[in-house]
Amino acid sequence: MPRWALLLFCAAYVIPGFVGRAPWKSADLTAFGYMLELAHGRTDWLDPRIAGFAPETDGLLPYWLGAWSVRLFGNVFGVEMAARLPFAALLALTLVATWYGVYHLARSPAAQPVAFAFGGEARPVDYARAIADGGLLALVACLGLAQFSHEGTAYLTQLSCTALVFYALAAAPHRTLAPAVSLVLGLPGLALSGGPVLAVVFGAIGTVLAAVQPEEPDVAPARIRRVAIAVGLATLAVVALAQALALWRWRILLPGAGDGGKQWQSLGRLLLWFTWPTWPLVLWTVWRWRRQIASRRVRRHLLLPLGFALTALTATLFTQPADRALLLGLPSFAALAAFALPTLRRSVAAIIDWFTLLFFTTSAITIWVVWISLQTGVPAKPAANVAKLAPGFVPSFSLVAFLAALAATLAWLWLVAWRTGRNRSAIWRSLVLPAGGAALCWLLLSTLWLPALDFARSYAAQSRSVARIVGQPTCMEFFGLSRAQIVGLRHHGHFTLVPAGHEPRCEWLAVDFDARAALPSAVDAARWQWRATVNRPTDKTENLMLFQRKRATDGG
Repeated sequence: MPRWALLLFCAAYVIPGFVGRAPWKSADLTAFGYMLELAHGRTDWLDPRIAGFAPETDGLLPYWLGAWSVRLFGNVFGVEMAARLPFAALLALTLVATWYGVYHLARSPAAQPVAFAFGGEARPVDYARAIADGGLLALVACLGLAQFSHEGTAYLTQLSCTALVFYALAAAPHRTLAPAVSLVLGLPGLALSGGPVLAVVFGAIGTVLAAVQPEEPDVAPARIRRVAIAVGLATLAVVALAQALALWRWRILLPGAGDGGKQWQSLGRLLLWFTWPTWPLVLWTVWRWRRQIASRRVRRHLLLPLGFALTALTATLFTQPADRALLLGLPSFAALAAFALPTLRRSVAAIIDWFTLLFFTTSAITIWVVWISLQTGVPAKPAANVAKLAPGFVPSFSLVAFLAALAATLAWLWLVAWRTGRNRSAIWRSLVLPAGGAALCWLLLSTLWLPALDFARSYAAQSRSVARIVGQPTCMEFFGLSRAQIVGLRHHGHFTLVPAGHEPRCEWLAVDFDARAALPSAVDAARWQWRATVNRPTDKTENLMLFQRKRATDGG
């Protein structure tokens, strides 16, 4: 694939979703709140807190990255965009590390195709680049990657660090500096992002594979031994780091216990859609390479991604949230899927192509029809449905968003024409439609639907409604609010929130509607008078009750 086309494709996938939106509930907004607390010096860097609450997810690194970026670029880009800059870079780094990791695995002699009797086969470098292109397309095509990879949370940091470790272990036999830097950044970064156990497991996989790797013509045996020692020492350093910072957490959960198997069914559905379209290709790779996988001779290009994939699958089965754990396996799934391309049957490729074409074309048409309905009122039903689901939402028009969406749609039509034409010799052709369709729909959602998604997924509308009722007091007490609700009121409503019953005493009190029964245990209810209940337009379960402190003249 031409480099300019690959870079343009990656930019079209990375940039939308990071630009022009508010922080979304719940993990994205909560993480943003901790970043602001650190950036403004209101909490400790080793023990970040929001109104006294510690983070629900482990990992300090994402909060540090966002806080440093806010300090450096907050006055230039605004705090919301500044906090997301490091995570946009992390997503780009994930794509780059995956491409180079697959490239170096494809360069190994065992991964290269058998030479033709009379020559004429592809050069090893060209073949490896084509396989790497397929791996990158497979990663972008995964349906589960889009949302989580565009949130400023620990899960994107874990994904990027996993991709760095994957690249380091894949390239270590052939390169020195870049794999060493990637390993030094990836393993500790994964531990500091809440995955110390995964960091140790990945390091152990790399150490074992390097220790038992057979000799290769272009790799000196002494180099392989040095790689094994270096990866082993790096893994031990991660153990020491996790122990020093008390990063170890016991989070093993047994699925399916007492739920009649419903959780197993949910996990099965998650695996089917989250990793589509890589999982059929992964199964094909395992089947076609089964003898090489089972042989005594180590095939690094298969065993390395297979070890990472099995580790992620195990974490998915026995930790929560399962989808965030499965996210870390996508680079290895993509690598395994890439090695299915040289032997993929035409019938299987046709099934993937037709399903992809129908699914993403239908999705794109739906997105456009709803947007046109919101802008013009024709057809009327989509706009009516949006008004019902998001009461109070006012559509807006952005010329930049419209032109970006139009260009992406035209590019999709050209891609479909190219794929269905006669020029179909590229080895990565079976993944170009899935990846292009995923990028198209994500870009359309992040442009045409962004105002509606912002209205639906942020706390901005509810916080502004609260501000209109209570004005702009310097402080507001709260009871029963989630971390995301607290951050939403602070950031969008510009309130200073303190727990109910604590000093200083505030004139107003915000209470989550579902926690109202327990309110007398925290405050003297006789001193407060209910003023209003503020609904969150798109979620009836997140209503806020507002109370005002009674004055002496009110009989308080």
